[in-house]
Amino acid sequence: MLKIYVYAKCSTCRDALKWLRVRGMKFSEHAIRETPPAPEELAAMLKAAGGNVRQLFNTSGTDYRALGLGEKLAAMSPVEVLSLLGCNGNLVKRPFAIDMKSGVFLTGFRELQWDAAFPEGAVWPV
Repeated sequence: MLKIYVYAKCSTCRDALKWLRVRGMKFSEHAIRETPPAPEELAAMLKAAGGNVRQLFNTSGTDYRALGLGEKLAAMSPVEVLSLLGCNGNLVKRPFAIDMKSGVFLTGFRELQWDAAFPEGAVWPV
C-alpha cells in the first residue's frame, strides 16, 4: 500500500492528499515530523533518485539551513545522510510517497509526475 508522509501545515502535502482522494486511491498517511520514513524506505527512495541525496531533503526548511547542509551534503556518506533524515522528519522533502512493492517513489508534489506514477485506470493494491 502507498505510504505518504506529510506535514499538516504544508500546502503541497494537502494538495497531494487531495489529488489521491479525488482519484479514490488507498493510502496510509503518516505525520513526517513525528514518524519520519523508515531507514529502508529512505534507502529505497535514495536508490530511486539515482543516489541524488539532495532530492530527499527539504532544502527550503529552517532545519536544513540551520545545520548548514547546503555546504555539508556533498561530503556526507549515504549512511550519514540516511541517519540524519531518519532522525529528523523536518529535513525530509515532503510529501514523501512510497510503495516499494509497486515501485512508486515520489518526493514533493508535481502533478504531472504523480499522473505518470499512477496512470488512470491502473489498479493499485490496497
